[in-house]
Amino acid sequence: MAIPCDLFPLLFLFFFSLNHLIHHSSASYSIGVNYGTVADNLPSPSQVATFLKTQTTIDRVKIFDANPDILRAFSNSSIYVTVTVGNGDVPSLAKLPAAQSWVASNIVPFYPQTKINRIAVGNEILATSDKSLIAHLLPAMKALKQALDLANVTGIQVSTPHSLGILSASEPPSSGRFRRGYDRAIFAPILEYHRQTKSPFLINPYPFFGFTARTLNYALFRPNGGVFDNVTGFNYTNMFDAQLDAIYSAMKKLGYEDVDIVVAETGWPSVGDPNQPDVNLENALSYNGNLVKHVNSGKGTPLMPNRTFETYLFSLFNENLKPSTSERNFGLFNPDLTPVYNVDILRNKQAMGPSPATAPGPTSTPATTQGPTPTPAGDSGRKWCVPKPGTTDEALQANMDYVCSKGVDCKPIQDGGPCFNPNTVRSHASYAMNAYYQAFGRHDFDCDFNHSGVLTTTDPSYQTCTYPFQDLNLKLEQSVAVGLMNCCMTRLFYSLASCMIGIQFFSSLI
Repeated sequence: MAIPCDLFPLLFLFFFSLNHLIHHSSASYSIGVNYGTVADNLPSPSQVATFLKTQTTIDRVKIFDANPDILRAFSNSSIYVTVTVGNGDVPSLAKLPAAQSWVASNIVPFYPQTKINRIAVGNEILATSDKSLIAHLLPAMKALKQALDLANVTGIQVSTPHSLGILSASEPPSSGRFRRGYDRAIFAPILEYHRQTKSPFLINPYPFFGFTARTLNYALFRPNGGVFDNVTGFNYTNMFDAQLDAIYSAMKKLGYEDVDIVVAETGWPSVGDPNQPDVNLENALSYNGNLVKHVNSGKGTPLMPNRTFETYLFSLFNENLKPSTSERNFGLFNPDLTPVYNVDILRNKQAMGPSPATAPGPTSTPATTQGPTPTPAGDSGRKWCVPKPGTTDEALQANMDYVCSKGVDCKPIQDGGPCFNPNTVRSHASYAMNAYYQAFGRHDFDCDFNHSGVLTTTDPSYQTCTYPFQDLNLKLEQSVAVGLMNCCMTRLFYSLASCMIGIQFFSSLI
């Protein structure tokens, strides 16, 4: 059906707006980063602020103190900053005069020019088992909130981060419960404070600290059989969701499921000691890359669906003065501001160069019947995801089970579907893996599948089976472009300049 010429101005505006939204809006509005400074080789705070603002999609940072140089560096930027009160300062800040003095020194001189949005009071204080710190934690939070109010500083929340050690039970997630003795005496009052002040409960979930060799894929968001919760009937396919839902279950048992949850820290190191074989660049990329995609999907968790959790990756830099090898290598960036690996947070992705050689998306040519050639990272050509040669049927079946459980349309490979024949595990897995890759963002790591997938530039479609590819609006854009050219040739009121601009724009889309 031909598109009336009079509709082309509206269609042009629609596609231009859509294209602008897709290519110029940030894909990581919910992703922040922890900016630690335990190093002697880091760039200046002003360099860091400029880099984050101009080169990344990061729009919030969390620092582990109230460093005035850092706060000044982020002034007049669009980046939100969470500052932290050191654990040792918590007891004194439980008194209002001390809290007022702290706010006057560390907040008032910088706010609102610097977009301070939260004060973290200590870090994982309940895990210290220090009775004095624990006893003074909530009073310090309340005193700081009162000090902010008295200083007429609005819009800054006060909270405190917790480790998952606050739980006495977490598996399955529905069994989540705060430690006995802490639940009613400590957490109920803290959660009541959060409810009254509309501030979030901060948690530091680290699948890195909870995985075993058996649960590695579960921790890294890779295909796996999942963990079934008999109480809720939900099957968990990643540990991150399970940890968040365990916290939610513990909060719900106390009647505070309405309090928001913010992920204050999470990450995976890229280098470890010889006795840490699963601490490597590839696994760090898998965890953080899949985490960013998962958080920004807005899917939430089984118990908290359709939610996008504010999440802070740990950490911005590798910090060379930390004690152990893995602790020194949690960073997304090196001190010279080059990426350690690509988790899709840089604005200019071409400037990143290819992903590391050990990352998903291998560049060797697979020996398949079509002879596909994988496209290097950053290439703008068409790509499909297919199984690597030599991958076992067992692994491919696991890939299929994982993909189809994620809501990907697997009907074409079911009996009677256009891609059912040949009726082999490899053929069905090939279609399913590509469908997942196309549907979930077309990042290289979307075709990893625990090292069993590879990207190709040769269309694997055959006879009645068409493999999905790229933009669902492609045919419509082509129709609009052709129609526009016809209208430009037949309707005199279209100016030559307008036609040339429109044709050039739609040509860039297709």
